[in-house]
Amino acid sequence: MARARCVVAEAEIALVSRDLAFPAKALDTARATLEAHGDRLNAAHAQHLAIRRLLLIGRLDEAERKLAGLNPAPFPPASKAAHELVIAGIAIRRLQIKTARLALASAARAAREAKIPALLAEVASASNVLDTPAARLIARGKERPLLLEEVEATLASKALVVDACRHIVRDAGKTVSLATRPVLFALARALGEAWPSDVSRAILIARAFRGKEADESHRARLRVEIGRLRAALRMLADVSATKDGFALVPRTEREVVVLARPVEEEHAAVLAFLADGESWSSSALALALGTSQRSVQRALDELASSGKVQSLGQARARRWMTPPTSGFTTTLLLPAPLPAD
Repeated sequence: MARARCVVAEAEIALVSRDLAFPAKALDTARATLEAHGDRLNAAHAQHLAIRRLLLIGRLDEAERKLAGLNPAPFPPASKAAHELVIAGIAIRRLQIKTARLALASAARAAREAKIPALLAEVASASNVLDTPAARLIARGKERPLLLEEVEATLASKALVVDACRHIVRDAGKTVSLATRPVLFALARALGEAWPSDVSRAILIARAFRGKEADESHRARLRVEIGRLRAALRMLADVSATKDGFALVPRTEREVVVLARPVEEEHAAVLAFLADGESWSSSALALALGTSQRSVQRALDELASSGKVQSLGQARARRWMTPPTSGFTTTLLLPAPLPAD
């Protein structure tokens, strides 16, 4: 039991230090040992740590399965608050905002009962996510910030949504992912932002191919890519040719809106993780983002050169951090799929 408790303590330190490479199997073995010896409270704490790690790396389905095996009824107030925070974290990433608010209210009550200032601050910080802009809505040439509740309502509406947070095009019943087809998504976004107007060929070429001048080769490539976009969106919308360019035409009478990130940044996903105020290693960021450590390191170097992040330590002990982006929540930048994906 003593060794198992030490493993749980090490896992908690690793989580706070954003050492996401900590062996999950060792933590699960420690949890099983504690349960077998009747230490259900520390076993539940180990499970919460495992779930929080899964949340950080975007594995929501697995986190929900682990959470379903916990009964919070016998927990003391501090553990109940931690449990409700996990529920809220999953609900926020699933865009189930009513569930998240209820969980955060329960967490606040438990934290007040526990009388732990740090826990109260954590609940307050999590609650603040729901009351700060999480995205921008671009419709008919105008844009405005959206709270998470408004994002949830937009995605559940009858509108055709070009989601620039996850590079998908969707309505209430169908979803088309263009995450691996950046040129097609760039065209879809440009057409969505201009709807119901058309977009000139020169602008589409500049947006999709970054060509400064449209020559015949660019125009030929544009025709090919528009044909591919028509095929990809055939269940949701058509792309009609106009005198000057192209226009997006939904299959049924509905609005077309673009859901964009609150702040456009080339390395927004990296900044989204660093915005939690904790110090991250490049290896932990690579694990969370599902990419190579070298790619993350290049992104960090570019962000550091522009003063957006800073490093502490040297070599393998090097950690990266940045203060949160004031006035915005970065929830939609995290790599978690929506329920319909």
